[in-house]
Amino acid sequence: MKQSELSKEQNLKQTVKFALLSISAGIIETAVFTLLERTTEWSYWSKYLPALILSVLWNFTLNRKFTFKSANNIPMAMLKVAGFYLVFTPVSTWAGNALEGKGWNEYLILAVTMVFNLVLEYLFCRFVVYNNSMNTNKSGLKEQGSDARAEDNKAPKKEKWSKRDMRKSLDKSGKKSKNRYATKKKFKPHKK
Repeated sequence: MKQSELSKEQNLKQTVKFALLSISAGIIETAVFTLLERTTEWSYWSKYLPALILSVLWNFTLNRKFTFKSANNIPMAMLKVAGFYLVFTPVSTWAGNALEGKGWNEYLILAVTMVFNLVLEYLFCRFVVYNNSMNTNKSGLKEQGSDARAEDNKAPKKEKWSKRDMRKSLDKSGKKSKNRYATKKKFKPHKK
């Protein structure tokens, strides 16, 4: 589903949901960073990178399923997000390390980085990663209601006939009966 097809209410709901799930990822990032802060004497970037990686995995998984409701190619989506972080991570690590060198509090640096991450990742996911695949999983199709895929799921399914059913449906002349159950005789295997 393209962006233009979302209503204002759906756009707002999606934005709020992304922010809330990103806050949960931020809690994970902060917890890992704090754990490393208290148990190691590593520099800022050595604590930041593992915390960021864990939060990205968490955030990607939840937002793909619940915010964007995407059923697109997961490896391709992951590669796109990895591409975003190939740029964001070095820049944010370099900036955080530089600010730490100027005497900034590490937690203030982490908070500022997380805000930039939230805004930039949302825009990237929305307009690059999931632009044409929003609301394509079961939950998204259900929400859309009149989506063509949802209609396909509701269409009556054709009956599957086994070879035995096919043989049963033949009348004595060898022609297929119009009514599948027209012949009442029990099926007996053909003897050679």
